[in-house]
Amino acid sequence: MTRIGLSDLDVLPLNLGGNTFGWTSDRDTSFAVLDAFVSVGGNFIDTSDSYMASIPGNSGGESETILGQWLTARGGRDDIVLATKVSRHPDFLGLAPDNIAKAAEASLQRLQTDHIDLYYAHYDDPDVPLEDTLGAFDSLVRAGKVRYLGISNYSPERISEWLAICETNGFAKPVALQPHYSLVAREPFESTLRPQAEKFDLGVMPYWALASGFLTGKYRTQADVDGAARKRIVDGYFSPEGLAVVDELAVIATAHDVEIATVALAWTRQQSTVVAPIASARVPGQLDALMASIDLELSDAELVRLDMVSASVVTD
Repeated sequence: MTRIGLSDLDVLPLNLGGNTFGWTSDRDTSFAVLDAFVSVGGNFIDTSDSYMASIPGNSGGESETILGQWLTARGGRDDIVLATKVSRHPDFLGLAPDNIAKAAEASLQRLQTDHIDLYYAHYDDPDVPLEDTLGAFDSLVRAGKVRYLGISNYSPERISEWLAICETNGFAKPVALQPHYSLVAREPFESTLRPQAEKFDLGVMPYWALASGFLTGKYRTQADVDGAARKRIVDGYFSPEGLAVVDELAVIATAHDVEIATVALAWTRQQSTVVAPIASARVPGQLDALMASIDLELSDAELVRLDMVSASVVTD
């Protein structure tokens, strides 16, 4: 187990992403994934109020709804560290104080719980004074509806401003940072965001840690990409440089007798400030490779090899 920032949230160092629930995983399959995850010791689950709003027939919050149904059916709420986000649900766009309050209540209802363990500002809202936003988050913490706060997709400058406002006003400080980060997307995290995480004791939970499946090795040709549900995202990683990273991962995976995804997640987990990479599983069978990353310790030489081959990757 490891701890998130300065909080008392102890988590297994793999954060199960809920972005497949209600999309590529239906309710029963989602339940099976969640059951399998907790059966092997997993306790940290990430979702958002805006998942899966963009899918035809959905309205947003479907992932939260499935998670709430599962929590109610299975029990054990206090054994789970549950993270969700606000600012992108179609009915609750932005970070105005009243909107945050209403969005949080809607999330609590969908999740069928009385508290959220980790509540992220999903994206910055430059149209709302940051002090107003943080006051609304602080009110949720004081009311016991949210235990801890997190930041996702904010610039380094806005993170500094966030912490300064908390210091001045005595607001609850964030304990977590959720950036886009992986072997094929190392910037801007390493140069600008990791220093902020170090400075402010923010535990880092990188999203797209497997580059939407690209770092599992299943996209080796353009034909593989063209047939993917996540083609729009995967296209951004598909390049000779990106494929060279997958090739190196495959060599190291063979040496350890593990899956390519296992090595990619182990590399991310072993990076400074990272607490738990976020990775999702469409079906239970995909969990084994994810969970194996917790125990895989890459050697210094292997880390250097992956650092070198990924240094030339440029993504949009």
